[in-house]
Amino acid sequence: MLPYSCKDITTLQVDAIVNAANSQLLGCFHPFHKCIDNAIHSAAGPRLREACHQLMLRQGHTEPTGQAKITPGFFLPAKYVIHTVGPIVAHLTPTPLQEEQLASCYKSCLEVAHAKGDIQSIAFCCISTGVFGYPPALAAKVAIRTVYNWVAAHPESPVQKVIFNVFSDADYQIYQKELAVWNSGN
Repeated sequence: MLPYSCKDITTLQVDAIVNAANSQLLGCFHPFHKCIDNAIHSAAGPRLREACHQLMLRQGHTEPTGQAKITPGFFLPAKYVIHTVGPIVAHLTPTPLQEEQLASCYKSCLEVAHAKGDIQSIAFCCISTGVFGYPPALAAKVAIRTVYNWVAAHPESPVQKVIFNVFSDADYQIYQKELAVWNSGN
């Protein structure tokens, strides 16, 4: 596992990228908005929105927080996009439930990738830390702890490479620090 400072997750050469989606899974509804959801849908092309629309029609309800769905990547270098809905933190401190929901996002994405069977590399964005308001340092702790524990519990998984894609230098420093803690044995 490693942090990767890249301003654009849509350019990564990995099997799957993770989209921090809204509960409709239909992409951002604000044209030119700078959220990750809009960036991914824009780069993947309109077939991504149609694939998500079809998923939602079959499902019959909005996507619950902490769950994940997979679609093709269409025009992205990644074969797949795994969509997950993170918790919305209205105040500065996430509740225990929101922490569980964020952990569930990471677990659900890894489970979907594992079940697909041909995903060896996955890149996570910083789920919920943008417009959803989860404090980045706290989110990084949840993300790294959850991914480390999942990987340790699933040595048979085809998922062999996990990248934490970060947008800012500040996020890069947060992930570097947190990964150093985990790599030194907690």
